[in-house]
Amino acid sequence: MMINLFDLTGKTAIIAGASSGIGVQFADMLADQGADVAILARRYDKLTAVAGELRAKYPERRIIPVECDVRREDEIIAAVRKVMEAFGQIDILINNAGVVDSVPVDALEEEAWDRVLDTDLKGVFLMSKHVIRHMKERKYGKIINTASMLGLTASASIPTHSYNAAKGGVIHLTRGVAATYAKHGITVNAIGPSLFHSEMTENTLFTEQALRMYNAVCPMGRPGNPGELNGAVLYFASDASSYTTGQTLFVDGGWTIV
Repeated sequence: MMINLFDLTGKTAIIAGASSGIGVQFADMLADQGADVAILARRYDKLTAVAGELRAKYPERRIIPVECDVRREDEIIAAVRKVMEAFGQIDILINNAGVVDSVPVDALEEEAWDRVLDTDLKGVFLMSKHVIRHMKERKYGKIINTASMLGLTASASIPTHSYNAAKGGVIHLTRGVAATYAKHGITVNAIGPSLFHSEMTENTLFTEQALRMYNAVCPMGRPGNPGELNGAVLYFASDASSYTTGQTLFVDGGWTIV
């Protein structure tokens, strides 16, 4: 029984924010573990390229790209409908769409604030809202939200105020939704990455100055490597976490303990 705890054969997954970075890594990992995967993002050209690569690597899996802006509820409704038509069920939802801004609050424009909050927090709410309806019918579901260590801590050197607010909201939204839907067989958890290289972090959190500061403070003395989030995501996506809900697992090299 222990051998099969992490097996995702026969499961279906949606990953929002899967045209680049860790979203692509998650899609690859879930397909490798046996799941059929729908990858969602705004940039359809990138999605189709990623889907093609995954299909070539896992020809036995169904991999579908679906264009979707998580800030728009009408697009989410249409995307979920397409996934249901293709797969017939949704077992796993990974809310990974995100953007970051590094402008101090006294210079932060309202439009920039709304862009981050709408993508990183409202998008989690809207995706969960429309996927949970299908999960409730089957009394089964695994929702994994991408939060951040910056939802728990702040940075004195990089002013990521809107991102802090959004990711802090994701952590508490995870708890609230988990408490409400546990009786429906749905678990809701989050991962809290520290610094991982991605298209989103390249020009904001992955600068030479930011890296020097991060490495000096982080107990492991380095940012995360590709694939080091996969174990946490697989745990929450699989039946290994059948009695775990409302939790945020910080994958941060020890950042949040010091």
